[in-house]
Amino acid sequence: QVQLVESGGALVQPGDSLRLSCAASGRTLDYYDVAWFRQAPGKPREGVSCIRTNSGFTSYATSVKGRFTISRDSAKNTVYLQMNSLKPEDTGVYYCAADPDSGYDCAADQFGSWGQGTQVTVSS
Repeated sequence: QVQLVESGGALVQPGDSLRLSCAASGRTLDYYDVAWFRQAPGKPREGVSCIRTNSGFTSYATSVKGRFTISRDSAKNTVYLQMNSLKPEDTGVYYCAADPDSGYDCAADQFGSWGQGTQVTVSS
């Protein structure tokens, strides 16, 4: 099973940018679908973005489309989430997850490996 470690979370102001990293060990992340999820206090976990292993197809939640970009760096065995024009509603703990096959909709229950999460706080 692949091990995942997220990093890059911080306290930032509205309009700022952050790049989250999901570094993998134990397996090559290129062979996995990888997704980012987030959870705000008192709210259910929400899917943010997903990148497929074979096609490289990417998908985004409506709330982040046009602001966030998911990408892979095969040499570093890492998946990134570039977050621009951050809003207070983007606040939460961000988790990356990986699975060889996450099904047709990158649903959270399809992912077998999870990181520990990184905190993103957007506040003025």
